Amino acid sequence: MTGSAPPHPLRPRALGPGDLVVLAALSGPLSAAHEPHVERTVAVLERMGFRVRRAPLLEAGRSHWWSAAAPAEIAAELNGLLRDPEVRAIVASDGGQTALGYLDLIDVEAIRADPKPILGYSDISLLHLVLHARTGLVGFHADMAVPGFGGHWRSAPAARQAELEKLYSRLLTCTEAIGALPASPSWECWRPGRTEGRLIGGVINRVVLAQATRFALPLERFDGAVLFWEETGGLASHVWSYLHVLRHSGVLDRISGMVVGVPGGIGGLEPGASPTLPELVLDVLGDRDIPVLGNVEFGHAGPNLPMPVGIRVGLDARRRTLSLLEPAVGPRATTGTVG
Repeated sequence: MTGSAPPHPLRPRALGPGDLVVLAALSGPLSAAHEPHVERTVAVLERMGFRVRRAPLLEAGRSHWWSAAAPAEIAAELNGLLRDPEVRAIVASDGGQTALGYLDLIDVEAIRADPKPILGYSDISLLHLVLHARTGLVGFHADMAVPGFGGHWRSAPAARQAELEKLYSRLLTCTEAIGALPASPSWECWRPGRTEGRLIGGVINRVVLAQATRFALPLERFDGAVLFWEETGGLASHVWSYLHVLRHSGVLDRISGMVVGVPGGIGGLEPGASPTLPELVLDVLGDRDIPVLGNVEFGHAGPNLPMPVGIRVGLDARRRTLSLLEPAVGPRATTGTVG
């Protein structure tokens, strides 16, 4: 069982120049068509000053059903990376449908002994939430190889790419708070207000699934939290239902704010359809008077602003600002690394 919550987040150790980052297939398989995405991801991470290696399961054409390999194989490879002192960060290659199959096979003691940044979104949301529940680990809901670093970044304007590269580099290497995330005109105030709280969330369907397992975050971990979520595909009615699950479970009564990502391909949200996403969210929130900031760039819709799970943030919905008030990483490891 999850047990009592850690009193403080477990920050991964900061990376330094020359540290090893491993790309790993933590969920879905790598198709040959996406091999260029992996190669471009290597280039991005190398520009940040890191060495990059691919884990063996990240091989184009390798698959087991809808996964890169059987769940036990993926867990074994992940555990090997968690135990290897040379490996300083792990970047997921893609999302998928596999993490539920090995949540109980992860070596949480290895994480406690040597916490490392794990980057990814989509299905990787499950890992972030469950590992945060079990160890306090700060998980990086952030871009991965496919389609993130290797796809969406390439299609972004050059200035945005440079901005994101600097942001990710600071997030992984700097032991001081980042401060305000770079806002854009797309951000919308759906309900005004200000708050501070720990950032908890991910893809909304994975948040709901994680809370259905024995590794769920205890309800008290949502006290005062800023819930962030996004969704891709499916229907507006599905999102409405997921939000009601969080209402029935008591989560929405405990949070102090909400940040909603850019929706991606959700049926029923087309122009002229009813409801709009803000209407849907505010309908479920009812009279819960908490700030809501919408249409923020994280998740499936494009290059991700990183959202470190467990870090304290400041939210001002009226001013449309979201600030990381704590560092996402702690002091760099001094032994067992190559750098």
